[in-house]
Amino acid sequence: MKSMLLSGALLAGAIALGVLTAGGSGGSAASDAERARRAQVGAQDEWESRSVWACDRRKLVVVEGVRPGEKIPPERAQLVADVLMDLMRFCNEEITARISVDQVITVAANGRVFENYVVGGPLPIVNASFGEPTAREQAIWKAELDKVVAEGDRLFHSDELGSNGVACAMCHPNASNTHPESYPKFQTQLKKVALLRDMVNWCIQNPLEGRALAVDDPRIEALEAYILSQRKGKALEAGKH
Repeated sequence: MKSMLLSGALLAGAIALGVLTAGGSGGSAASDAERARRAQVGAQDEWESRSVWACDRRKLVVVEGVRPGEKIPPERAQLVADVLMDLMRFCNEEITARISVDQVITVAANGRVFENYVVGGPLPIVNASFGEPTAREQAIWKAELDKVVAEGDRLFHSDELGSNGVACAMCHPNASNTHPESYPKFQTQLKKVALLRDMVNWCIQNPLEGRALAVDDPRIEALEAYILSQRKGKALEAGKH
């Protein structure tokens, strides 16, 4: 009996040392240094493993038996994706799962370790109200978006993007006739399938006689945000002319 208890304690301790567990819903995110350490979980372990993050950087799956940098076999990769997507039920939690070589899943969350986890099964974590942000979160998100849209509005009505004094709004008042909901689509001017930002850059280079903006330039992001805001509520119709 003592041997079984000791084995259980060692397993929990090993997992606790190998992963960062969350401090609770809404807890602070791990530091960059700690995230880097977590990303290398298993690199110094006696077994080899590879770590895969969810898009929120709060969920981590450690796959035993796969070397860092090695591709995970398709069936196991699908299990990794299933675990990550399932754990997104708890969107504010930082959770680490470990998949053993025999496909047993162990999950560490809120300072506790749960063995034999099954995708879709229960965990002693309160489900997040995913898709139902708080009033404070909504206010913050709106304020941030409004700032970007306002900057796009300013640029759209300014002549600073070109060299001849022409502004976007002179041809497209209030972003009229831009139809961002129809992208991507084939554009004859570009002779290829284009995104909205490709056409924005074409207009900057041609009617405005300016220089194209880099795809990650905050100005083109702002212009897109403004144009899209003016077509809010329109159904997506990719490819429509």
